[in-house]
Amino acid sequence: MRGLKGRIAIVTGAAGGIGRAICRRFLDEEIRIVALDVNAEALKQLADDLGADENRLLCVAADIADYSAVKEAVDRGAAKFGKLDILINNAGWDVAKPFLQTEPDLWDKIIAINLRGPLNLHKAALPHLIAGGGGKVVNIASDAGRVGSSGEAVYAACKGGIIAFSKTMARECARDNIRVNVVCPGPTDTALLRSFAGEGEYGQKIYDGLKRAIPLKRLGQPDDMPGLVAFLSSDDANYMTGQVISVSGGLTMNG
Repeated sequence: MRGLKGRIAIVTGAAGGIGRAICRRFLDEEIRIVALDVNAEALKQLADDLGADENRLLCVAADIADYSAVKEAVDRGAAKFGKLDILINNAGWDVAKPFLQTEPDLWDKIIAINLRGPLNLHKAALPHLIAGGGGKVVNIASDAGRVGSSGEAVYAACKGGIIAFSKTMARECARDNIRVNVVCPGPTDTALLRSFAGEGEYGQKIYDGLKRAIPLKRLGQPDDMPGLVAFLSSDDANYMTGQVISVSGGLTMNG
């Protein structure tokens, strides 16, 4: 894709399923990456698996809910590579429970990771993108934020908030040559979905039910996401901003 070679990207949740797939695609496109994840050991494994040294993949362990840690990580990446061009907010977390079975402590953690975390990244990274003359932001939300999802009330609220926030940032940052778009995965075969579905017969029933409901008759895979993320990060998407795109196998059809 046009305009990706030599760019510098921040990817959060880099050691997880979708984050790992995005990092692999970005390395293939010759993008250098600042890989953020709360799990330091998983980051080491990521670097080993992708065969990338710190000149291509700078791994930084940081809790995205902690603004000071985020700013330090972002500034470190900018200092290492000399600039920042792309921000991918991918990190997410949830526990599946009906809302009335949850408590405020759980809400706070879900909100801290899924809503406040991306806000922290925008606050820390956008000045670097502006200083460099512009760039691309891709926020990974969820179809739960578009259509709701039973058992994920607070998570869905956060993802809906990210969609609205992204549209506002797209308006505010257009003058600075920054495009902000959103990718909404549908049910995707990741650790988060497995924790949601559970194990054993009950979990298998949820999996089978999802497959039946999806027109393409399979769950999404992490590798289904990076192509769209790369496109939205490239010069081929220079006239797109404020857009929300589902990758759901046809389960949700918006437009």
